[in-house]
Amino acid sequence: MRPGNLERNTYVRKQITKATLELLQDNELDKIPIGQIADRAQVSRVSFYRNYDSKEDVLKTHVARLMLDWDKSLGGGNKPDGGLDDDQLASLFGHLKNHADLYQLLERRGLLYLLRDALKELYGPKPEHPNFGAYLAAFVFYGMYGWIEEWVARGMQESGEEMAALLKMRNMGAQ
Repeated sequence: MRPGNLERNTYVRKQITKATLELLQDNELDKIPIGQIADRAQVSRVSFYRNYDSKEDVLKTHVARLMLDWDKSLGGGNKPDGGLDDDQLASLFGHLKNHADLYQLLERRGLLYLLRDALKELYGPKPEHPNFGAYLAAFVFYGMYGWIEEWVARGMQESGEEMAALLKMRNMGAQ
């Protein structure tokens, strides 16, 4: 792809993402026509389909990009069991809190599974894991995601630091 096309596609993708999120504020995703997204983004339907397979793909790509950028900010250093240490978990909750409007919108629209899928790609079990390692990674991952899902459902009341303190309390009974 030529540099000019890359810049244009980046602009188009940002416009489509912004339009989709704006329309999602007042509508269920399945009630938003692609033509309406294209009109709001001021792009053609052809441009939409050149960049995305579906409306869900717009959101999936956006959430995955946010999570990948956050992971890169950590240096991509997850533990061998697929989990994160307490500081990394605090950072994750801080990231989620910084994007609370997005994650609460996804939760209201029944789309928070997009966050789960993005996190699972980064921290869940992998096909190359031996069985026990995969089971352990699944246990750690789904426990972490359960905390996130419940926190978002309850309105993300605590800060990232407060969630870190609560996470540290989980080990108190294991001593």
